[in-house]
Amino acid sequence: MRIDWTAQGWERLADGVGRRRLPGWDATTGLVVGDKAVLLYDTGSSLAEGAAIRAQAEALTGGRRVTHIALGHPHFDHVLGTAAFAGAEVFGAVGTEELLASARTREELYEDAVRQGADERASAEAAEALVAPRHAVTGERTLDLGGRQVLLANLGPAHTGHDLAVLVPGEREVVFCGDLVEESGEPQAGPDAVGARWPDALDRLLALGGEDALYVPGHGAVVDAAFVRRQRDELARRFPVS
Repeated sequence: MRIDWTAQGWERLADGVGRRRLPGWDATTGLVVGDKAVLLYDTGSSLAEGAAIRAQAEALTGGRRVTHIALGHPHFDHVLGTAAFAGAEVFGAVGTEELLASARTREELYEDAVRQGADERASAEAAEALVAPRHAVTGERTLDLGGRQVLLANLGPAHTGHDLAVLVPGEREVVFCGDLVEESGEPQAGPDAVGARWPDALDRLLALGGEDALYVPGHGAVVDAAFVRRQRDELARRFPVS
């Protein structure tokens, strides 16, 4: 189907593949449309933002619902909108399911969201309703969306202990990187980062996408392989392996 991405303020990346930079924290959400299924990469920072993404996705696809969700990593600005997508099959890097089912993690996500300036009430509501993945990805997993296959790849630990990238094959591959790659600022390394493993994760990301792919960072503009390689080298200097 032909999609007018600009009508909803999204950015076309390839046929049936687009993304939007969300307001607030400039986090990316991505959409991949197949003949039989629709996959969303990351769900935003609140239930209201998730609901807005859902409405936009349905408008873009002529009323089709999001059937699959891939969570790039378990930070508030990427996962707190998941409950807005009732009935979707949710995927995450192995361990994400246990992490997001934990009351302690929900409290930490709420606290982080509020610390970053999010509304307290909305953050509490989203953390309470948080949906943990039902499908754990160890290594790689292929999903058939109907006429289009996508590859989910567990590349962590790196930015967090649970980093999941999505490769969309095509004339030019599209790789949703999550916060393994950031363009609009220096890659953020919180207490759950494993810096010594991060450069290796980017090596595997580059091997996955190749030289000609479009790499979609968790925050910022789409980049190429050269940018990812430079960021990999900067991270290797920042987090030397002992």
